[in-house]
Amino acid sequence: MLGSTGTRNLKPTEPIWKSAEPARPVDPPVLVHTAQRQPDSHGSEADDRTLIIGPGVSVKGEITSCNRLIVQGKIEAKLADCPNVIIKEGGVFKGESSTEDADVQGSFDGNLVVSKRLLVRATGQVSGKISYGEIEIERGGKITGEINDVRGSAVSNLKPAQVG
Repeated sequence: MLGSTGTRNLKPTEPIWKSAEPARPVDPPVLVHTAQRQPDSHGSEADDRTLIIGPGVSVKGEITSCNRLIVQGKIEAKLADCPNVIIKEGGVFKGESSTEDADVQGSFDGNLVVSKRLLVRATGQVSGKISYGEIEIERGGKITGEINDVRGSAVSNLKPAQVG
């Protein structure tokens, strides 16, 4: 008579060794090969040169080079030579930044030069002196200050819209 685990049920007087299954040969260990990072022409170096300021982290200083900066915490800095800046919702950047693309979901205050595309999300707030190649502001996004396109022509001195 076999129990639910596939072993024989013992009578109260039988030794335990009678219920054990015969030893099975052990399967050889399965080798797992981990994928090695292959250099590709598009993104491996960019991934290696990403600086993340995590939630609850506060940084002050100068950043001289990175491919991407992701701000989830707070940073007060001068940023140069970083083509992609992402300020996540709740992230705060105060200072200067010169970049190709910026995606602002949090808050930027200072001098921002975006040579290609500035995207201000619905939760984003940008204030200060802003220059851009092209700009997109989602409904709810806020932008105030001195706004210029990168060619230097002033758009206007913008103030927040008053809804009445």
